[in-house]
Amino acid sequence: MGELIVRLLGPNDLAVLARVDPEVFDEAVDPRFWAEFLADPRHHLVVALDDDLVVGMASAVHYVHPDKPPQLWINEVGVAPSHQRRGLARTMLDSLLVVGRDLGCTEAWVLTDEDNAAARAAYRSAGGEETTGVVMVTFPLL
Repeated sequence: MGELIVRLLGPNDLAVLARVDPEVFDEAVDPRFWAEFLADPRHHLVVALDDDLVVGMASAVHYVHPDKPPQLWINEVGVAPSHQRRGLARTMLDSLLVVGRDLGCTEAWVLTDEDNAAARAAYRSAGGEETTGVVMVTFPLL
């Protein structure tokens, strides 16, 4: 195991995603999408690296609405099982929250499953406050 580094990726960091532990993202990283994601200034990706292997990631999108100030939606956080319980999720979350503050976002938010104890603990440790009464509705488009 090498040195663990957490860093925010930018549009010139495409090569970083060439080596990703297969358990970090839900699906295999697709070069068709990673370039578009990193080129979009509203998309943010923080990764944890063990040498040159991505062993963790946290992604977010900042957005504005005509009647609300900017917010940061944390889309997902993933850490390879081999690197869990080392504070990487918290460190990556902290990095995303800094991005949100720097952009003037008034709030950051994330959804998780009720039974995802590890995620809920990570979010609480980063200062997150759980709310109640949220219902997620999905609309299949394809």
